[in-house]
Amino acid sequence: MHISVKTALLVLTGLIRHSVARQVNISVSASTILGDLPPVARFFGADEPNYATYPDGRALLSHLGNLGPHQTYFRTHNLLTTCDPPSDTTPHRLKWGCTNAYTEDADGRPIYNFTITDMIFDAYRENGVKPYVQTGFMPKALSTHPDPYSFEFDGGSSANNIFTGWSNPPTSWHKWGELIYQWAKHCVERYGEAEVESWYWEVWNEPNIAYWNGTEEQYFMLYDYAVDGVLRALPTATVGGPEVAGGASGDWLGLFLEHTLTGKNTVTNATGAPINFISFHAKGSPIFINATDSVPAHLQMNMASALQNVNDAFSVIHSFEALNHLPVFIGEDDPDSCAACVSPSVDYRNGLIYPSYTAAAFTREIDLATNYSVNLTGALTWAFEYDDHPYFDDFRVLSTNQIDKPILNIFRMFGMMQGQRLEANSTGQASLDDVLSNSVKGNLSDVGVLASISTEGDKLALMIWNYHDDALPRPDAEISAFGGRLTHYRIDKSHNPTQEQIVDLKVDGMLQMLHPPSTLKLDNGKADVQFELPIHAVSLLVIE
Repeated sequence: MHISVKTALLVLTGLIRHSVARQVNISVSASTILGDLPPVARFFGADEPNYATYPDGRALLSHLGNLGPHQTYFRTHNLLTTCDPPSDTTPHRLKWGCTNAYTEDADGRPIYNFTITDMIFDAYRENGVKPYVQTGFMPKALSTHPDPYSFEFDGGSSANNIFTGWSNPPTSWHKWGELIYQWAKHCVERYGEAEVESWYWEVWNEPNIAYWNGTEEQYFMLYDYAVDGVLRALPTATVGGPEVAGGASGDWLGLFLEHTLTGKNTVTNATGAPINFISFHAKGSPIFINATDSVPAHLQMNMASALQNVNDAFSVIHSFEALNHLPVFIGEDDPDSCAACVSPSVDYRNGLIYPSYTAAAFTREIDLATNYSVNLTGALTWAFEYDDHPYFDDFRVLSTNQIDKPILNIFRMFGMMQGQRLEANSTGQASLDDVLSNSVKGNLSDVGVLASISTEGDKLALMIWNYHDDALPRPDAEISAFGGRLTHYRIDKSHNPTQEQIVDLKVDGMLQMLHPPSTLKLDNGKADVQFELPIHAVSLLVIE
């Protein structure tokens, strides 16, 4: 007999007991739909574009392209950066990449060569991923101050000066605009109008900090010329920006949006500049806490830092009535600010705190978007992989030597949450305002829930996490919930590979079930299932 989840499983009631005698109730109403659940967790990126064409990069792209029914996108720096020396067409180092897309002959005439960018985009598309195209960085032949240009980075947060010649304004704004036009035109000819229409084109990266060694007004010029180039090649292309660091970043985001509405366009002399989406970046700020008499040394995350960035940016976007309907992307959305940096303050990347942080943070960002009536379309995780690096090398990556890290499985969970969002409440879930102000510190962990139901009404998915900013042992949550036909996926210590299991890690690293699927007996539309949820564990319950 078929029983509709939507009609039979009306309410989830649950009980969670901690060893400190804390009681938590979870309730989910399968008949109370809050609206569409935005599939935000399908965007990724990296500094190093060329790794996409390497064996491990292609393998990981295949996983990303199969996360769920919604399209996955990839954003990367250095798509227009010049190889230095020009023969260095296989760059293999941190925070660097190059394509030789633009050089000049002895007389200063442009030479366009999109062979390497084609290889990168082909690798995406062959694995079901589409480009979120970043127009940057400045080719050496166009840079106003080209030398020094390339650099070496050793993984230290401030070890080397990486902001070299590629971060400068162009010697010719016309040549910059023409480069973008020729590139977009080439993409249309190679992939077809319909395909390129489905991409996003954004201009540069974090122009409010050292990634752009020009002025704010010069960035507006950079944007105007780049967008004009894309739209000359494909008038129906989707263009946007500005990918500022730090949410609203003071007045930066607002002044950019004002430019797109009322500023003078430096290419056309008309008022304003085309914009089809708005993007900014949000980062947490973890720290390492030294040992005291009462607390051992440990890492402490800071979700509030990233959420405050998001809150500030949403507030600015909401204030622009003519633009606040546009898709909004958190173009980099991470627990810290440097994927290729290694230090004790970022020692969360190989373990379970990273996926539980992501589950809790992305849910709060969806809530903030609802509060501000902002069209949040994507939260982009700045993490990919590095070929020829040691296993579990502490960089912020999704996989290591084709072994999935725990963080990749949270995106598989999000991919199973489709359709519409359901009303879901947990008395153990910290309020949005409290997390925004204080993060998740103190004595109590954040035991939260996000619920969805399929458009057909026959599949219910509940993501339940047990998160705390402190990377310290805490009591498990003993959960009593409900069901139907239940498949229970789990990310926790016992469902995650250990360092000693490297030989078998390719299998063990995949998202695992807590136990084989089971059928639960219904009693007046309800059934019970009990399980423990350790600290920093995440469960996904799929009921059909």
